[in-house]
Amino acid sequence: MALSASSSSIYGSISSSHSSITSHDLKGSLIGSFRLISPATASIRRRLTARAEIKRSDSVSPLAATAVVAPTAPVTSPEVVEKVDTEDYDKLAKELVNASPLEIIDRALAEFGNDIAIAFSGAEDVALIEYAKLTGRPFRVFSLDTGRLNPETYQFFDTVEKHYGIRIEYMFPDAVEVQALVRTKGLFSFYEDGHQECCRVRKVRPLRRALKGLRAWITGQRKDQSPGTRSEIPVVQVDPSFEGLDGGVGSLIKWNPVANVEGKDIWNFLRTMNVPVNSLHSKGYISIGCEPCTRPVLPGQHEREGRWWWEDAKAKECGLHKGNIKGGESAKVNGSGNGAVHTNGSANVPDIFNSQNLVTLTRTGIENLAKLENRKEPWLVVLYAPWCQFCQSMEGSYVELADKLADSGVKIGKFRADGDQKAYAQKELQLGSFPTILFFPKHSSRPIKYRSEKRDVDSLMSFVNALR
Repeated sequence: MALSASSSSIYGSISSSHSSITSHDLKGSLIGSFRLISPATASIRRRLTARAEIKRSDSVSPLAATAVVAPTAPVTSPEVVEKVDTEDYDKLAKELVNASPLEIIDRALAEFGNDIAIAFSGAEDVALIEYAKLTGRPFRVFSLDTGRLNPETYQFFDTVEKHYGIRIEYMFPDAVEVQALVRTKGLFSFYEDGHQECCRVRKVRPLRRALKGLRAWITGQRKDQSPGTRSEIPVVQVDPSFEGLDGGVGSLIKWNPVANVEGKDIWNFLRTMNVPVNSLHSKGYISIGCEPCTRPVLPGQHEREGRWWWEDAKAKECGLHKGNIKGGESAKVNGSGNGAVHTNGSANVPDIFNSQNLVTLTRTGIENLAKLENRKEPWLVVLYAPWCQFCQSMEGSYVELADKLADSGVKIGKFRADGDQKAYAQKELQLGSFPTILFFPKHSSRPIKYRSEKRDVDSLMSFVNALR
């Protein structure tokens, strides 16, 4: 179990006049733009005793899939069975909407004790561990070791354990499942058919096993991390996707204490409190995941653009927080499992790549083009979806290319490959993500896929000139 060190002395950056004050006596102290803790309301404190407790042996490991310890005494049967009232947590989320992260974490730890743990990814969510330490309460930390993390992340785990005097409870993927995936599809199949399958084996299933040993968990989700999927997350909720120790819907509570905090304020807090951070952050990484699926972002780019960058995902989630994808949207997730939510056929999404020098291909047109072995002229065709932000961003370059190649002997076309056409495009046209650009040579039936992410006019022109 990961236990915090005492927090009676908080860091030297806090005025010495507070050196003898415990975290529970702090009254509205500010660090950067953060309140360390707000005065707890009487109603919140009264709610701490409202939850039905289930007695069980302390020797039973509460986190599933950790080392098995034989119980020294039989597990006591539940004396009270009480389903979680979703409306209660909706109400609590509204009560805590303006609470500081420290107050929210203090509330979570007080209510769930040893049945709650912090999910730590090895990134700026180390702030959660710092807040937990400041509460002065015992806390647990778990992390998913996918086997594909950066060396810097493993080093950071070790640093965090030593800094806080804790042991992180690591969860690992099932070796047989990983072996089957790699032997069947190779080490980097996610570049071809989306990241969801690999994430499901290496992350989602281990997380599911971990959460089956808990009644609540604490995440580092923020609304500004992924506007497409996280803009409405509450500070506390009944987990919509996973089950907890008691099993069934409503058996797991999910706390998101920094949901309303902006990324810049998290970093102000980390710097002020002299919290260790992953060295990858200094190299341009903001959102950090597995090594093959994470890269630095450029100034001005959103942090999630460094994750699964080869995909057309409008909703970049690996499955750990799939409950963020609302209603029918989850059913519209890209067939390759890459998390792209589309609005097929929506009149609200205008078509793109409009030019008199561009040929719009129908399904019959693209099928006929693909079958020809001897074409009168070569073709360059983009497979696109008008709602895809990456397609939208290359529209200007592609239209300019079409204008430049007018009367050059190279035809420039477009084929809308989302919705009902997607399965065909994936099977017959090498569609992996949007946009996919294909060159159909004059004397070959098999198209050649453009694999670079550079979609400027010069790069596309070089591709055409090298093949025509």
